[in-house]
Amino acid sequence: MTDIKVPAVGESISEVTLVKWLKKEGDYVNRDEVLCELESEKATFELNAEQAGILHIKAEEGATLAIGDLACSIDETAAKPAGAPEAPKNAEAAPAPKAEKKEEPKTSAPAAGDSKATPVANAIMADKQVKASEVKGSGSKGRIMKQDVLDAIANPGRKGGAEAFSRDEKREKMSNLRKTVSRRLVEAKNSTAMLTTFNEVDMTRIMDIRKAYKDTFKESHGVNLGFMSFFAKACCIALQEWPAVNAYIDGESLVYHDYCDISIAVSAPKGLVVPVIRNAESLSMAGLEQKVVELAKKARDNKLSPDEMAGGTFTITNGGVFGSLMSTPIINIPQSAILGMHKIQDRPMAINGKVEIRPMMYLALSYDHRIIDGRESVGFLVRVKELLESPEFMLFGADPVKTLLEI
Repeated sequence: MTDIKVPAVGESISEVTLVKWLKKEGDYVNRDEVLCELESEKATFELNAEQAGILHIKAEEGATLAIGDLACSIDETAAKPAGAPEAPKNAEAAPAPKAEKKEEPKTSAPAAGDSKATPVANAIMADKQVKASEVKGSGSKGRIMKQDVLDAIANPGRKGGAEAFSRDEKREKMSNLRKTVSRRLVEAKNSTAMLTTFNEVDMTRIMDIRKAYKDTFKESHGVNLGFMSFFAKACCIALQEWPAVNAYIDGESLVYHDYCDISIAVSAPKGLVVPVIRNAESLSMAGLEQKVVELAKKARDNKLSPDEMAGGTFTITNGGVFGSLMSTPIINIPQSAILGMHKIQDRPMAINGKVEIRPMMYLALSYDHRIIDGRESVGFLVRVKELLESPEFMLFGADPVKTLLEI
């Protein structure tokens, strides 16, 4: 019998939550097959079978397990049952089984003689193409009445009756990830002298560049030219010019970084995660876009490793994708600053004495006033604005824009 225990997943992580079993008790599993999903305070990861054999589950879904606790056992001496699937020789190359395409039966209106509805109700359902399953009957033994059908038509997607005014409650256990996010947000508010400064940036030049070069950029690099690469590149330049924004407090010392590890806030299915782009200052525009796509995909699939979540010297968060026009982001401690991007909105602006409609975005820089003074915070944000409004300032060459995009 082989015991499968919870592995160590990070220096600061002492416990995990068993989220979901992907195999059942008594199933025959192959070596390296995924058995279950575990969630730590930083990421979700999988537990694999160390041997082939019969699975015996020891921990229940939703249980909190310490590192080293027993999750399950595998009886490798058990005979392989007939019909058990073979382990693929190359999991990546193994094609997914094709699902047979079945034609779904066409739905039709209920028959006029449906005994679960009155003749008038049946006639209305047939005329309005309403299914009986979409209507809650209020008559004897659940029989559908005329008013029930009218209520269903007036409230599509909701069954009539008391369910439309339900006062039910649902209680869920807070995940480790959500508990960690909550704890860190409160800690950031209570342990830092947080202040936010605002500015706005004219996105005209960036939008023109994206429109002119997006197809060539994708052909050259295989990724779309998004906004994040421009902001990350501008922040890296500004961070090197204003090093206090890229530093943090450690006890009674100030720790400055010669590198820019940019944390990107990503909304994942189980909550907010902040993966890190290492040495972002050394990456090209294409390199930044490729890294953003890679980390965002891992976040959506809950595949981020603890190492990809650890560290970071500065954070960028984009509330604009959800429609936020302005916000005050909270510092991702122990970092000292975070830049908030927002929705791009056409606004009338005074340009050379004339009113013009320009695509504008509000920027918000929240910072720890214990280490960053007003001159540094405002200077940093003004520099980011300058670089974004004149992207050619980020890199010089024969053709600054084309050199910047490496096309």
